[in-house]
Amino acid sequence: MLAATEGIVLHYIKYGESSVITTVFTREFGRQSYMVNASRSRKSTNKASLLQPLFLVDLEVYQKQSRELQRIKEMKALHSYQNIPFEMTKATQAIFLAEMLYKTIHEQESYPELFDFIKSALLYFDLMENGGQNFHLYFLFRLTEYFGFMPDTRKTGFEGWLDLRKGAIVPFEPSHPFFANKEVTEKIVKLSLLKINELDQFRISRTMRDSLLTILVEYYQLHFENLGEIKSLNVLKEVFQ
Repeated sequence: MLAATEGIVLHYIKYGESSVITTVFTREFGRQSYMVNASRSRKSTNKASLLQPLFLVDLEVYQKQSRELQRIKEMKALHSYQNIPFEMTKATQAIFLAEMLYKTIHEQESYPELFDFIKSALLYFDLMENGGQNFHLYFLFRLTEYFGFMPDTRKTGFEGWLDLRKGAIVPFEPSHPFFANKEVTEKIVKLSLLKINELDQFRISRTMRDSLLTILVEYYQLHFENLGEIKSLNVLKEVFQ
């Protein structure tokens, strides 16, 4: 069946001399793999330049439920980013978040609430002038809500530790190693209270940013057994040094 859908590019690999297989999170069909004629000709309707991490695309596809690899009839930009592809910090954050999404979104079914969250967050991030260096932290924290394991960051009058196994702040240091110390926990609480347009108020050191990122990735690894190594993580940390 021929269908139209919006999509967010997560990953692609070359296939032959003029084609690629791309993984796209679509609004109508969830995660899908598509064969794309990725000719770089100006006349081609399927531009290879669109297959960049987290690019927003408008797709016309041949969709068949029983087929693992779908085909794209036409692909065009849904929205052209003004800054993400051209600023090193934003481009690196996009690569990192695309890898995280590629390794965590598996369902081949529609999840419009998740799609709309990612899309709107990316559009705002593209135009952010202040606070963008912490966008990936905000995004990872908020994303947990859509996956069903958002940590409970409420406290009841005590200084605590964020227990990653329980997904909650506890009054005593856990006996296992999967927790955030008091300082990191306090910053996570502050992060949890912020809206995206308040990120410029979240001022932290590079060391704290690295610590928060490490804790959030570890939290994901506890919930996704096959998450494995995040190859872009070290590159992201180096960019913010």
